[in-house]
Amino acid sequence: MFMRLVQVRVKAEMVEKVGGVYREKILPGLQQTPGCLYASLIRSTSIPDEAISLTLWETSRHAEEYEQLGTFQRLLAEAQPYLAETSEWKVQLSKDLTLEYAPVPEEPVIRSYEVRSPSIEPPPASMPREHLYVRLLSMKLQPGKKEEFTRLYDAEVLPVLRSVAGCRYVFLTEGVEEQNEVISLTIWDTREAADAYEASGLFRKLTRKVQHTFSELYQWKMAVEKRSSSRVTTTEDLAVKGYDVVSGTIFQ
Repeated sequence: MFMRLVQVRVKAEMVEKVGGVYREKILPGLQQTPGCLYASLIRSTSIPDEAISLTLWETSRHAEEYEQLGTFQRLLAEAQPYLAETSEWKVQLSKDLTLEYAPVPEEPVIRSYEVRSPSIEPPPASMPREHLYVRLLSMKLQPGKKEEFTRLYDAEVLPVLRSVAGCRYVFLTEGVEEQNEVISLTIWDTREAADAYEASGLFRKLTRKVQHTFSELYQWKMAVEKRSSSRVTTTEDLAVKGYDVVSGTIFQ
């Protein structure tokens, strides 16, 4: 299975409307695309104008054909009026040779991931379309430690997460562009269920099982924090982000 994340910024006045556009225009197009198993629009709980189109595919080849055949660009064009523009401007000559200034649309950030956990199956057909909560945990690993991390995740982390109340679905993905990046994605019944999981101390306990595989800079940061009792911020932080599911559905 293959996961594709398309991150965009939405115009402030369109935040409440973009879910309807995704449901009415984007989902039907994805449903007709061969190999697309699941699609949903998720919106950040901390950054109101940040949204992500999350799609699951049978194989990376299906996702590549989706782009190569122009389907992605066609669907992106449907959403373009709702997306934010950057503060940059480009200058171009019009047909009558006068200068024109036009805002440059903010390009979506596209990230692709191979789903690595062997025990994972596609989302169950009984999964609700909306009102769920998605939690993305991004980690950077030491070179050569990915295989060990994956083994520990499958044996120690995944079974525990599956037993946590409110945790509906969980899988591990591996970055295609960044070889030492992995993302643990969990889908929850509610945000409260995910918050309760963190507050219980279970998240910290599971993290300790695999933290020796994390990047050396992150391990140094943890050691400094332990000695000084003050937080040290680096680019190697565990990136935990939460998103509300605005619209989504199962295709196959």
